Amino acid sequence: MEHIIVYGSQYGSTRRYAEKLSEQTGIPAVSYKDAPTLSDKDIIVYLGGLYAGGVLGLAKTLRGFSLQDGQKLILATVGLADPSEPENQHNIRTSLQRQLPAELLDRAKIFHLRGGIDYQKLSFGHRTMMKLLYQSLQRTPFEKQTAENRAFIETYGKHVDFTDFRALEPIIQAIQRETI
Repeated sequence: MEHIIVYGSQYGSTRRYAEKLSEQTGIPAVSYKDAPTLSDKDIIVYLGGLYAGGVLGLAKTLRGFSLQDGQKLILATVGLADPSEPENQHNIRTSLQRQLPAELLDRAKIFHLRGGIDYQKLSFGHRTMMKLLYQSLQRTPFEKQTAENRAFIETYGKHVDFTDFRALEPIIQAIQRETI
């Protein structure tokens, strides 16, 4: 049985999760840019960073892919927003629906992890986008801001890291259930 961890990471949080998951499971981890064909894999774990409403590399990796009998797909998103907030879960789910066919999404086990951000390491384009969002949110009346908006304003321009490798445990358990 062959398994693989594929990840899409721009600034490193998702890559760190993928490497830790690989270390804990013995399953090789590879960037989506270098991913082999997935048709011969029994378990495919995709970890993708959330950027501008999308999961990095997900659509490219799974374009034209359909699960065969016996294959399992585990998706884990990694983002700055708190995935325990129902609104954030809804937004992530909506993003996944835009990127994947319903039949693939319906058969996938989905998890959400928190990452981090270091504004000093952002590309010029990402820094500009974040600044525009920050300025827009500052003009929004406090009572109309979501918890995610307030957290964004509070952490803007700082280095924050919510990475928690203990959050990989449910994914490890899901992998183990599929290999029994």
